[in-house]
Amino acid sequence: MSKQRIVVGLSGGVDSAVTAYLLKQQGHEVIGIFMKNWEDDDSDEENSKYCSSNIDFVDAAAVADVLGIEIEHVNFASEYRDRVFSEFLREYQAGRTPNPDILCNAEIKFKAFLDHAMRLGAEKIATGHYARVRQNPQTGLHELLKGLDPAKDQSYFLHRLNQAQLSKTLFPVGELHKTEVRRIADEIGLPNAKKKDSTGICFIGERPFREFLNRYISKEPGPIKDPKGRTIAQHVGLSFYTLGQRQGLGIGGLKTKGAQKGGGEHTPWFVARKDMQTNTLWAVQGHDHPWLQSMSLTAQDASWTAGAPPANVALSALAAKTRYRQNDSACVLSQATSDTFALHFTEPQWAVTPGQSAVLYDGDVCLGGGVIASAHAGE
Repeated sequence: MSKQRIVVGLSGGVDSAVTAYLLKQQGHEVIGIFMKNWEDDDSDEENSKYCSSNIDFVDAAAVADVLGIEIEHVNFASEYRDRVFSEFLREYQAGRTPNPDILCNAEIKFKAFLDHAMRLGAEKIATGHYARVRQNPQTGLHELLKGLDPAKDQSYFLHRLNQAQLSKTLFPVGELHKTEVRRIADEIGLPNAKKKDSTGICFIGERPFREFLNRYISKEPGPIKDPKGRTIAQHVGLSFYTLGQRQGLGIGGLKTKGAQKGGGEHTPWFVARKDMQTNTLWAVQGHDHPWLQSMSLTAQDASWTAGAPPANVALSALAAKTRYRQNDSACVLSQATSDTFALHFTEPQWAVTPGQSAVLYDGDVCLGGGVIASAHAGE
């Protein structure tokens, strides 16, 4: 690759720091941008305790100093609230469980940030995501591939990127394993070489999730019922629960079958269904209960990396994830349009959750995905 001006999203973490280092080593002109996406962490003492934006900027600036590159602090908080957070709240109020990180990538990191970088005269942008981009020599299309480190692959969160975005994007650490990234950072003396990986989304951070939602969504208590229709407890509001949830239900579990009085363990309860019309939460006992198993799903708001549904792949040999921390599951794609599709799995999928994303793969190539609308569960 000839020398280019590349703008790197410096988050304060080790992955983006090594990304900037690798590109500079290749002879590119590298500029760092620190994106601030959440406003309250400066003014709200409680937020600053959970959201590390200020600390992250200090770390990003220290990395830029060591690497000898410029860094600019850019505030995308208004775009984030309009394009990501407002949608996040709408989905929760509708009883679904959204994934704001996916929307943030599509709307902020690879739209607002990309637009800003282009105004700076950048030819490419780069981030510290564990994924890869290549141009298919046969089709000329840019493809999104899994990162080489299977434990860190982040293509699931990037599946909404389109051809224009992929053509302008580099993922240097996607070619490496995390251990190698840490080794490089330590070897060149980066100040954040041993910094712990961030988890979750900044506006929630480490605070209890229900406590955060309380600030934006009103509680509407209702019954929790078992499969026989018996009311076994009360919920605080359907928005505060997600399918497959085990903790925080406030249900006294029944003893495991065969347990002696005063002994044995409780069989755990899981959220299995949410009925918004009757404000009822349905719970079942046991991880493998039929209500938690789905053989098919429908998805909407689809996004295809090629710009259209797959046509020239063996549709019977595809695989999908219905949540990030999940192995690929063999499936068949059907009814695929520019906006919707259906997936039929060869093995049952656990707690397929409306609002989450179903992401489709052909081997290492991420084809795109969509927002889960419904799933067919066993009875």
